Amino acid sequence: MRKNMVAGNWKMNTTLPEGLALAKGLSEALKDRTPNCDVVIGVPFTHLASIVAAIDTRKIGVAAENAADHTAGAYTGEVSAEMIASTGATYVILGHSERRAYYHETPAILKTKVELALASRLTPIFCIGEVLAEREAGRHFEVVDAQIEASLFELSADDFRRIILAYEPVWAIGTGKTASPAQAQEIHAHIRRTVAAKYGAPVAEDTSILYGGSCNAGNAKELFSNPDVDGGLIGGASLGIDKFLPIIEAF
Repeated sequence: MRKNMVAGNWKMNTTLPEGLALAKGLSEALKDRTPNCDVVIGVPFTHLASIVAAIDTRKIGVAAENAADHTAGAYTGEVSAEMIASTGATYVILGHSERRAYYHETPAILKTKVELALASRLTPIFCIGEVLAEREAGRHFEVVDAQIEASLFELSADDFRRIILAYEPVWAIGTGKTASPAQAQEIHAHIRRTVAAKYGAPVAEDTSILYGGSCNAGNAKELFSNPDVDGGLIGGASLGIDKFLPIIEAF
């Protein structure tokens, strides 16, 4: 079912003690509050089990920031979806633009990762989005459609309902630039129409689509007020409770 969500993506930040302090602080800040959205934090692999054990997971979900495209075996340094699930984490961020760009993750690799995540009962937060040249060329609709179709459209309708989409204009990540509320609404609505064309309107209406791209306390409320923007995937602003909490409160 479609839900509002604010998900933090810590990326390669915080030592384990720092991460534990941040997660515990957020858990404490939410102790006497009932947010009008689901709250998730995406943390480094090294932190997963410790943070799950240290916070109220009824208030805050925990995500890994990636998962392997294999179940087990001689893949030194990789972490499987099953391993992630065994820590108590319930989400995994897949397809982030940094993984696509720096580690050359292809649509086929991401398709396998999604399938393995679902098989391990993890909820994928699946990222899509265009780079600046594609936006300036007017290809942004084409790009996000291709990313969705190549990695997700072989899923059954029931499995697709378990996916959370995160639209991230790559040109806005960490740059301070942000898609305008009108731009965000336009492409989120387009994404929902693309899902509806494949799976039907009920599935599309149940799909949560988050915005990721320099979302902060100053612009979150206006972005989230759009009918097809169901929350945010938050990078740098998720590393401070004073910055992350106001985004949660934007709902």
